[in-house]
Amino acid sequence: MCRQLHSDGFSIKKIVSATGLRGESLARSCNAEWSQTAEFNNGEDLIIAAVPDDRLPGILQKIKCPGKTIVVHTAGSIGLDVFPPSIINRGVFYPLQTFSENRLVSFRELPFFLEASDESVLQTLRKVALQLGAKVYVTSTEQRKMLHLAAVFACNFTNHMLSAGKTISGKAGFSFDVLKPLINETIIKAFENGPENSQTGPAYRNDTGTIKRHIDLLSFSPELQGIYREITRSIIKNYNNDPDDQL
Repeated sequence: MCRQLHSDGFSIKKIVSATGLRGESLARSCNAEWSQTAEFNNGEDLIIAAVPDDRLPGILQKIKCPGKTIVVHTAGSIGLDVFPPSIINRGVFYPLQTFSENRLVSFRELPFFLEASDESVLQTLRKVALQLGAKVYVTSTEQRKMLHLAAVFACNFTNHMLSAGKTISGKAGFSFDVLKPLINETIIKAFENGPENSQTGPAYRNDTGTIKRHIDLLSFSPELQGIYREITRSIIKNYNNDPDDQL
């Protein structure tokens, strides 16, 4: 986000991080100062606290800045009540995207979900997001919490299933790449037809013979057997069938 802001014409004044290894590198790339201290007195308009959720309360407590400065966090499942009283102009600047080090992610059309302490702060955050090319949505904390949960299912859980698929295809002696056309078509269909209208497979058909053979094949991993059983039961129930008690 920092590099994208810099690229889109925003002036980055300071990068604060616990260690210099990454912080100094990021600061150099944006012509900014690096510091270990969260003290801001150079007229910064906006401070973005982009840290893991469990560290956010402690980090916000350490921020020292003029009262007019806007301070926001980027957490999907945390509201405005996490801010200490000393921070008056507060907000949430939540991009619904997965970020990984050394991967460039386009911010064009990326949905940003905003929440703010007042209308003035909200309009400032809206302007920043729009300058990044993002799509802007104003949400309540409860809406954003639910969206974050949806993202866990759609992204984090999906990726875990892909990891399981890679493990199993490796057991068959094949590269993960053989699943790529199938994965791509699955995602395309989900958006074109709706995921609820795109389900296929033995659980959808309630094909108990195939399901039991699959469970036997997973004997090398009781954990994957358990996941397979639970997901299969869920799909069968979702399409108005009764799962076999022997699964």
